[in-house]
Amino acid sequence: MSNALRERALADMNDLRLRHPRVFRPSRMRRALTVAIVAGLAALLVLAFWRLDISPARIVAGLGQLGSFVVFMLPPSPGTWSKALVYLHALAETVAIAFLGTLLAALLAFPLGFLAARNATVNRGVQLLARRFSDAVRGVDQLVWALIWVSVVGLGPFAGVLAIMVSDLGGFTKMFSEAIEATDRKAGEGVRSTGGSRLHEIRFGLLPQVFPVIAGQVLYLFESNTRSATIIGIVGAGGIGLHLSEQIRMLEWNAVSFIILLILVTVAVIDAISSRLRAALIGGRGAQV
Repeated sequence: MSNALRERALADMNDLRLRHPRVFRPSRMRRALTVAIVAGLAALLVLAFWRLDISPARIVAGLGQLGSFVVFMLPPSPGTWSKALVYLHALAETVAIAFLGTLLAALLAFPLGFLAARNATVNRGVQLLARRFSDAVRGVDQLVWALIWVSVVGLGPFAGVLAIMVSDLGGFTKMFSEAIEATDRKAGEGVRSTGGSRLHEIRFGLLPQVFPVIAGQVLYLFESNTRSATIIGIVGAGGIGLHLSEQIRMLEWNAVSFIILLILVTVAVIDAISSRLRAALIGGRGAQV
């Protein structure tokens, strides 16, 4: 490096030191606070390991047991072709549960997202009600919703669809409202300046900006819900989860690995398709801009 470049770098560094003195010369109080936070987190970690009875010996023993299960699972095999067809049908049911639950939740959350957004809601009271409703629904885990709906409508995929729909309704409402609030207001102001109404502002100024983001979020949660539908199936909400639970209880580890392999392949295919669709949406959004 030449002397001129070195002197320029030193000058830039000195300028940064002058503009941000707290970063380069933190006070003793800030240093003590940082040390106290790190020490507190370390103490909480040690306390958690002690209270939950997590020890290196149990970890090593668990890894050895896991290795034994992996050996039992090889090679993956459904047992008979008739069982393979049953598993494939149940897997298709799981994908259908995830798709319907995600789609219904997105359709219901779409208007709620506008009501929960500061820049698109009717008034402050409606926004607070929509936000609190979203928080209340999201506060209950998806598996708990599955248990509730199995008790209400009985065993089967209908309970799984309802569980995913209700669980995602709160999450979608929050994500949609945040995406709406992050939009550029200039487009809406342009629509209003030409004599457009409030609905015109939302339709032509806000919706084109937020739709690709919302679509991407829906695609991502559909992929995630494909995995979640497997778990809620274990409690009787339909799909491949019930067969997976049965094979584990019967210690049929070859069938267990076959079912897990089917789930992994399905999730990978859905992920690849969703990634392409999200990329196309983002590309289309960029072309419009």
